[in-house]
Amino acid sequence: MILVVDSGSTKCDWIAVDKDGNQLLDKLRTKGLNPAILTEKKLTKTIKKSKELSANRHIVTHIFFYGAGCGTENPRLLLKGVLEEFFPNAHVEVNEDTLAAVYATINHKKEAAVVCIQGTGSNCSYYDGEKLHQRVNSLGYTLMDEASGNYYGKQLIRDYYFHRMPTAIRVAFEEKYNLDSDYIKYNLYKQPNPNAYLANFAEFMFLNKDSDYILKLIKKGFREFATNMIMQFKEEIKTIPVHFAGSIAFFSEKEIREVATEFGFTVGNFVRRPIEGLVAFHTNALKE
Repeated sequence: MILVVDSGSTKCDWIAVDKDGNQLLDKLRTKGLNPAILTEKKLTKTIKKSKELSANRHIVTHIFFYGAGCGTENPRLLLKGVLEEFFPNAHVEVNEDTLAAVYATINHKKEAAVVCIQGTGSNCSYYDGEKLHQRVNSLGYTLMDEASGNYYGKQLIRDYYFHRMPTAIRVAFEEKYNLDSDYIKYNLYKQPNPNAYLANFAEFMFLNKDSDYILKLIKKGFREFATNMIMQFKEEIKTIPVHFAGSIAFFSEKEIREVATEFGFTVGNFVRRPIEGLVAFHTNALKE
């Protein structure tokens, strides 16, 4: 059994296939496994909660894991150790989520592209057809993550508390969420995954895209992302496309294309969930 895994900070999708790519189990979903913000104990506990994973842990031969928080060595090794202990007979590979986005969006393995992720967090890398290059190391949701779910959640809450929301949007926001200050602070400072908590508010944007306020907010985030991240590769994007992966990007395609025109780069593919493309990539690689 081969497990192909795509994890953000909020949720983690697992697909179990055989060497020919035939699906062996229904697609599984657990909470996100971000080793940059979760302890070894919490990572293990999350995996153990899945009855299907526990029942099949000894027959798994390969695990190809792509996840948020796996871009640097220490978190990557932490998660690799957790997976190797839980799946004792498996060969385990742990890679950053950007590489998953690359394999899911490029049209062929040797295609060069700049690939962006906008999900719970955000990132941007250049793939030269063989290797991944990053010019900005992500410092996470507190300092970076422009145009991500947690970025937009933070902006919405700030605008609500600073009385910058139009009245109709403010009323709708109050009806959908618990905006008590003590409740918000409890989730931000005393609960795990505050970035995922913030990202939960981003759905509100896509339920209210008929609002000029929301459209301006979406574009503001992507302009910041383009300025700080995409334009790190201003020479490369003169000749190659910029692909996008993640729910925030997928549901903001129109706005992203408009911002891309302002900045003068070519937009390529949009993929909401990279995992389906990853299954084909790895089963084909195992046959080679």
